[in-house]
Amino acid sequence: MRLSEFRQALKDEFGESYGRVLTRDLVLTSLGNTADQALAGGVPARDVWLALCAETDVPKSRWFGAGVPAPRP
Repeated sequence: MRLSEFRQALKDEFGESYGRVLTRDLVLTSLGNTADQALAGGVPARDVWLALCAETDVPKSRWFGAGVPAPRP
């Protein structure tokens, strides 16, 4: 997942304003940082997205990006 894809999925799932609040303020337990801090520290965007989804109880059917189908096996 590219950073631009992360930002789009964030906007699609949470909306632009709330998405920014989440990435700035919500500490992701599995990463020990906020999403913004994790991304700045070099954590891959996909790992940050999955941690954010898990932390905020996004249904697994949408973990691959809001409105984007899961990749084929």
